[in-house]
Amino acid sequence: MEFPLFLDGEFRAGSRTREVRVPYDHSVFATVQEADAALAEDAVCAAVRGARAMRELTRARRADILLDVRKRLQDSADWFARIIASECGKPLREARLEVTRACGTLLFSAQEALALAGEEVPVDASAHGAGRMGLWIREPVGVVAAITPFNFPLNLAMHKIGPALAAGNAVVHKPATATPVSALELARLFHEAGLPAGALNVIPGPGAVIGELLARHPEIALLTFTGSPDVGVRLREIAGLKRVTLELGSNSAVIVERDADLELAVPLCVSGAYAHSGQVCISVQRIFVQQGVFARFVDAFQTRAAALKQGHPLDDSTEVSSLINAGEAERVASWVGEAAARGARIVRAASAEGTRMAPAVVTDVPLDAKLFAKEAFGPVAGINRFDTLEDAIRMVNTSDFGLQAGIFTRDIGRAFQAARQVHVGGFLINDVPQFRADQMPYGGVKLSGTGREGPHYAIEEMTERKLIIWRV
Repeated sequence: MEFPLFLDGEFRAGSRTREVRVPYDHSVFATVQEADAALAEDAVCAAVRGARAMRELTRARRADILLDVRKRLQDSADWFARIIASECGKPLREARLEVTRACGTLLFSAQEALALAGEEVPVDASAHGAGRMGLWIREPVGVVAAITPFNFPLNLAMHKIGPALAAGNAVVHKPATATPVSALELARLFHEAGLPAGALNVIPGPGAVIGELLARHPEIALLTFTGSPDVGVRLREIAGLKRVTLELGSNSAVIVERDADLELAVPLCVSGAYAHSGQVCISVQRIFVQQGVFARFVDAFQTRAAALKQGHPLDDSTEVSSLINAGEAERVASWVGEAAARGARIVRAASAEGTRMAPAVVTDVPLDAKLFAKEAFGPVAGINRFDTLEDAIRMVNTSDFGLQAGIFTRDIGRAFQAARQVHVGGFLINDVPQFRADQMPYGGVKLSGTGREGPHYAIEEMTERKLIIWRV
């Protein structure tokens, strides 16, 4: 199958083609057309025209388009799930959930389009404001550049495209090089639903060329990026005065107190650590367990991890498939090896075979080892022990990241102590940080990024407040 890029309401040939392969076995899944700098420039120009058309659409019409796409996505859910599983290697059961979540993100975006409003400004609260009335309204910023990663190629794209269109903007979408097909098929749904030409442009291609062009371009009003800290910081440096929203990952932590319900905590931590082979921004990477229950937790955790079924992503029974490429698998294995060389204990080995890597478990990891200090983004969990809650909070905060974290305890006072003192964008009580509801405010602090996603909160970033005052 060959997929052209989508530009100015048309499917067009690119400057070159690229094969998209299934990470698990490297079989060719599709061929896509890619853009170069000239086509990226054309996409921005088309989006400028599209933004004018979107600005004139009523809220009701924007919502209708989003709901129409939602219906079309629901009707083709199995096809999209197979695309996701094939291009990013996510197990089919997880790919189906991603499609369901993307439908929800479309619904929440449509609801926000209908609710988009400003409020009165009490101008006459000042003596010199007598005889005047004021209000502020929300207006679209214009053209939004969206750069998305491989791990949730549909729903993370939807978190940028849905709110942007709901607010009346146009979008230039640069999907991850490894996973462009779901983005191009999504563009087809929007086209079929009657989205104005230029309102959505999807241009696969090399990130170093297209990403930096979009970040620099004077017609781009807002850049929203999900990916690595190095790339995100670089894009922000060259973006100038345009708005920038960054979601840059994490090394998310969980605290397990002595009184925790281990029958709840262990399976949630295992699924949180190994879903999509750990290639999730809020994957459970660091687990801090109170000394009194440490041995029981580790034994139950490794037993459950060992039982996870590995296999091809299109096999319905597969729970763990592969990493996106062999280089990533080798990197994760080397980080485990580095931790072991510094005294960590390997409970389950982290040997890599091509892109495939079995779920690894490591205990007693030095806090400054790469496995704890950086984002692993692979199927490995590190489990360390602590004595007091204060010790656990200190170790959780010993990180350059701060996206989400969690705690398992029956003591609500201690739970809220941790919630107040752990420096993250979101904190979960008796749950893992891998949880995300698509309508919630989602984003981090420190190197985890700036701004918040979730349609309501993204629209705040994607609109401008305009003040209007008149004499009465």
